[in-house]
Amino acid sequence: MNLPNKITVCRILLIPIIIFFYLSQSFFAYGKLVASILFLIGVLTDYFDGHIARKTGQVTVLGTFLDTIADKMFVTTALLLVISDNTIASPFGVIFAVIIVLREFMVSALRQLGASKNVIISADMFGKIKAVLQFIALFIFMLYSALCSQNVISGQGATICYYICFSVLCFATFITLLSGINYIIKNKGLFAKEDLNDNTKNKEEN
Repeated sequence: MNLPNKITVCRILLIPIIIFFYLSQSFFAYGKLVASILFLIGVLTDYFDGHIARKTGQVTVLGTFLDTIADKMFVTTALLLVISDNTIASPFGVIFAVIIVLREFMVSALRQLGASKNVIISADMFGKIKAVLQFIALFIFMLYSALCSQNVISGQGATICYYICFSVLCFATFITLLSGINYIIKNKGLFAKEDLNDNTKNKEEN
């Protein structure tokens, strides 16, 4: 396994550690802060593994697969954590989670459909911007929760910080939704080809 893939695997292995520290707040006062720092480290490695792979010509199918999986796992984990302790006011956390997760399922299904027709659907700039915004929004929400738990911010200051975090996550979710729609529009030809094949098959059967 090359170095970029090892970095990606290490990022995946960080996930249970992040979960442990975030949920350990009851017996470890700085648990959420440690989890937030680890999440940030994991996000930064997402840039470095890709940069190293491209610079050294070590881009592999396995690496691409692991990187995609790691990104989705990181986003989903962080989102569930800030929902679990009501850091995001109900029911907005669930709404954000449904939109983000369903978008990922939809794009995965679209890529699977493309693969069945020998069409590769690569990540576009819209999708990359979506990922960056999600990472930023979830990191600041985790950090916000950590600072509140230490009473570093409270009262009106905490309220202002919350609405800043909430606004960023709203924007990230909106871009996520647009990204999913963009994938469908750009690849709508896949469905047209399917319909054409079905019509041809029916005519042959008749």
